[in-house]
Amino acid sequence: MDVIVERQSALDVHKAQVTACVRVPGSGGERVQHVEQFKTTVRGLLVLRDWLRGHRVTHVAMEGTGVYWKPVVRHEAPFDLVGMEGLHLRAVAAAC
Repeated sequence: MDVIVERQSALDVHKAQVTACVRVPGSGGERVQHVEQFKTTVRGLLVLRDWLRGHRVTHVAMEGTGVYWKPVVRHEAPFDLVGMEGLHLRAVAAAC
């Protein structure tokens, strides 16, 4: 059985910034995509968290190297997080 997540996000985490993409239902039933960049400061990560909440995101897929993902996880607690390697995340995005 396939599981369809209605409101999801993907994060690409780097040392100084996080690129976030959200895909949510549009008014006509189509998928709408929003992309933003956020700083990796505490304030920036709190803005990211609020942005995701504003889009009512339930699941977040995250790709990051080294230890840069750790602060993001601390500030994303209200969401189901899925850690993925870059190639897997691109395959999921292509299937959407």
